[in-house]
Amino acid sequence: MRLCINIDHIATLRQARMESEPDPVLAAGICELAGADGIVCHLREDRRHITDRDVNILKQTVKTKLDLEMAATDEMVKIAIETMPYMATLVPEKRQELTTEGGLDLSATEFKVSPAIDSLKEAGIKTSVFIEPSPEMVDLALEMGADMIEIHTGKYARLTAPEDIVTELEKIRQTALTAKELGMGVNAGHGLNYQNITAIANIAEIDEVSIGHSIIARAAFTGLENAVREMLTIIRRIRQ
Repeated sequence: MRLCINIDHIATLRQARMESEPDPVLAAGICELAGADGIVCHLREDRRHITDRDVNILKQTVKTKLDLEMAATDEMVKIAIETMPYMATLVPEKRQELTTEGGLDLSATEFKVSPAIDSLKEAGIKTSVFIEPSPEMVDLALEMGADMIEIHTGKYARLTAPEDIVTELEKIRQTALTAKELGMGVNAGHGLNYQNITAIANIAEIDEVSIGHSIIARAAFTGLENAVREMLTIIRRIRQ
């Protein structure tokens, strides 16, 4: 299982004072040196954390792969095509949310998502869609031409009752299995931390996880390199 690090919250800390530090570009380099398989950043419409400058420099400096999370808007598609990240993940975006609150409802947003996927793929950018754990959404993603899916694990991360956790994990597993059977790549992310990652890492059909907040939070106490290495140790103990 690959581990990609979302560096948005390094940028959040920087923007709290509108200073130049800490620099998410430097953070990306530390994450890669610690063994991360990729870097994720979300360029939001309001530029609340990651900025255009960050994306441009990350494209030039990331040595593994750069995953640009973005809304399916004309502006973001244009930026992606100009920047040419390794891949783009289409996510829902609301102005007032603290973080992405759920997956795309592809049946309701097809009029936006399909043209965005077409444009990105025509430019040679791999495309992923961020969806709730649902085999039906996988079918729609494939019909729209997405190369892969990212399963929203936020609900799983918030659950506390064991029976509810088991039920949600089975939804995630079935969604991942459906995507793999259809030849799609499978990523997962949102709310994953050092405690709940184990069950996700045990789902063999998931190729990659994207983790940000919990690693950045741990880094405040242990340092970023150590925080990344700790997460890799947990994952690799399961997925040798």
